[in-house]
Amino acid sequence: MAYTTDETLTVLVYSDDRNTREQVLTALGRRPAEDLPELSYLECATTPAVIKALEKGGIDLCVLDGEAVPAGGLGLGRQLKDEIYGCPPVLVLIGRPQDSWLAAWSRADAAISHPVDPVALAGAVGTLLRARLAKRAPAAR
Repeated sequence: MAYTTDETLTVLVYSDDRNTREQVLTALGRRPAEDLPELSYLECATTPAVIKALEKGGIDLCVLDGEAVPAGGLGLGRQLKDEIYGCPPVLVLIGRPQDSWLAAWSRADAAISHPVDPVALAGAVGTLLRARLAKRAPAAR
């Protein structure tokens, strides 16, 4: 699939911990895969900021920290899937691989465990964004 040079995809990164948000941004960089457009980021530290951003639109992927406080990304992910029409794909960062059942409960499209593994994160994000772009492509014609 060909992309215009000015096309970007917006990734919302939610965590109350600035270091976690920075790990995600650093791991993904400007482009997680050669076949994808460049990424722009919207960092959110609170649940109301996430909901406001999604209601506004233009978000292509949400990366939610399952360990965030006071509202964890797992519960927030489930809320978004229930309440946001056309909710973009959700990737949750879980505390440990054994918490994958919680990711399934949250209706997340993918899960990566802490600490952030850049290769695993880029792979999961690439898969989710490709699927999102494939769904969008017929409407653009």
